[in-house]
Amino acid sequence: MCEKVDVDGVVGQAQAVLAVALQAYIAIDIDGRVQGWNPAAERIFGHTAAQAVDRDIADLIIPARFRQAHRSGLARLAAGGPGRVLGQQLQLNALHRDGHEFPVELTLTVTEEPGGRRFHAFAHDVTNARRAARFADVEAAIALGLAEAASSSVAAHRVVEALGVRMGWPVVELWLVDDHRQVLTCAARHTAPGWRLGDFALNELEPGIGLPGRVCTDGIARWIPDLSADRGSLRSGAAAGIGLHVAVGVPLSTGRHTLGALCVYGDRVEDPEGTVLGLLSGLAAHVGQYLERRRAEELTVELARTKDEFLAMVTHELRNPLAVIATTVALFDDELDELTTEQQHEYLGVIARSSQRLSVMADDLLDLASLESGNLAVDPTDIDLCTIIGEAVRATAAPAAAKQLTMTVRLPERLDLYADGSRLRQVADNLLSNAIKYTPAGGIITITAELDLTGQAITWTVADTGVGIPHAERPRLFRRFYRASTALEKRIPGTGLGLVITRTIVERHHGTITLAEHTGPGTTFVVRLPSTSGDA
Repeated sequence: MCEKVDVDGVVGQAQAVLAVALQAYIAIDIDGRVQGWNPAAERIFGHTAAQAVDRDIADLIIPARFRQAHRSGLARLAAGGPGRVLGQQLQLNALHRDGHEFPVELTLTVTEEPGGRRFHAFAHDVTNARRAARFADVEAAIALGLAEAASSSVAAHRVVEALGVRMGWPVVELWLVDDHRQVLTCAARHTAPGWRLGDFALNELEPGIGLPGRVCTDGIARWIPDLSADRGSLRSGAAAGIGLHVAVGVPLSTGRHTLGALCVYGDRVEDPEGTVLGLLSGLAAHVGQYLERRRAEELTVELARTKDEFLAMVTHELRNPLAVIATTVALFDDELDELTTEQQHEYLGVIARSSQRLSVMADDLLDLASLESGNLAVDPTDIDLCTIIGEAVRATAAPAAAKQLTMTVRLPERLDLYADGSRLRQVADNLLSNAIKYTPAGGIITITAELDLTGQAITWTVADTGVGIPHAERPRLFRRFYRASTALEKRIPGTGLGLVITRTIVERHHGTITLAEHTGPGTTFVVRLPSTSGDA
């Protein structure tokens, strides 16, 4: 005697199983209308059951370019045609409610129901699996790139390119901590074609500012699932403004200290995903260890080069004035009884000028020692920058006139700053003396300063029509003892310390100094300083 099957009970058990299943379950009729939609489907595709049931499945989860093919295949199956896809494990692109596409793995079956055929799909999101596979390719590409990189700078660019291109992230940045200047600098940035970064593309950040700054300061990974909702960072707002939605930042760490941050930016909102954080953190640790090792090697080379440049500088800049002094003293001693008073003053002038040259070099070396030890003194007070620039221009008027140089000065009546006047005078003296030294007779020097439109910063420029600096050498411009090849070829004397000291003074005032793009001969230095009113 056969037992009676409790159909309602079986159906109820099946529904209970589907309700807790990890895979999405979707049932559709022969017209493609949704008849079944479990909680996992809600989670994966973003539509609730109430929103999905009785809707055309093609409009819900099929990307527009595949809908016609889907409907043709469904019509064939509904008519009893051959079903090559039935029972097969398929990998397809699906559409989320928020509009982004993602890969799913799907199995399709069919049952005969009183109302006609019903199709049942079981699907799960394979984004993480594919991402992990791509990440393995990225790790291999980065390992090869690091092995072949000629420098840490080249290595940084290969890291961001591999992550951006292979993982499909629109923007990838690698930031490094500059311990000397106490800022973060963007060592490399990948931008996908078609993206315009605008104000988002900063090259320097203060510690603790923006995603890179927070990651470096805290030493922990951060995930921003929705940049438009991140009210704590203006840079997040700029990112959201250009269409970026999600960001992940992980520290570049050696285990002992943080070297910087690796940050990636995506163009769709996501929830925090441990897999991505884990993969990026492992990659960042590998890159961090490489960079520390490579930078140590480069520092050794740099120290050796600096030593050679220092010895060359001392040999030339110290020996020459000493030789002039020794020769002049010897002549003075031999011819003392025969020299007129005017000739004696001329010899003394030669000795004085050579002594002054030695004194300047000694002062530069002392300032260099102070800045390298972090003890360069800055004593700010309320000052007028125009007065300081004017004094420096008047002090250099004689040497400029001796070379028949035209000096054009365009300044407002007053520019108030809270700064160290003696140190900014040092900046003015260095920039003007360089302009005079490197500009041939008959050239032009132009000095300007003005308050920008925001009223928050002063822009001060010193331009000349001198020998210029070759474009390939510009990255080394602010390096200790660096002398441009154009200066060396013309045997123009110098220590290669003035610009190093100048930049340090400007940065101690929270400003910047850069070499502007320059058309024609010469150079244009641009100093930007935060403005403060005299009664601030």
